Amino acid sequence: MTALLKSAFSICLVFLLIVAAPSFALADLGASETIVQRQVDAYNARDLDGFLATYADDAELFAFPATSQTKGKEEMRKLYAPIFTDTSLHAAIVKRIVMGNVVIDHERVRAKLTEGPAILEAIAIYEVSNGKIAKVTFISGKTKPGQRAKKAK
Repeated sequence: MTALLKSAFSICLVFLLIVAAPSFALADLGASETIVQRQVDAYNARDLDGFLATYADDAELFAFPATSQTKGKEEMRKLYAPIFTDTSLHAAIVKRIVMGNVVIDHERVRAKLTEGPAILEAIAIYEVSNGKIAKVTFISGKTKPGQRAKKAK
């Protein structure tokens, strides 16, 4: 009977390793996507404190391939505070790819520029570490004139 219990225990242990191990990896994958989505939601709500809460204190933003733009939350606050005053600001995720701690978003952002309303295309490559966004690399795409309000007749 003891040998049978040991054998059953071994089979259960192997089963758990085969079945449960992938779900632990998926939990990590989901956490990276979740924090990035929380960041996008705060961006669209123009919630600066909520937006910054998703970032590590020493987070760094880059322009592709490796030009540092800002480092740390205080620099980010200075950069994003004026941007968040734009009531038309909105980021739509066109496509998202998630692999481990990396989330890649193709973003289409509606914003007001000095020339007027515009739609900006960008790729954002987010790297998540310890539950926070630690690094973002942006690849800028096309900027198109945005939708202007039609005049009432």
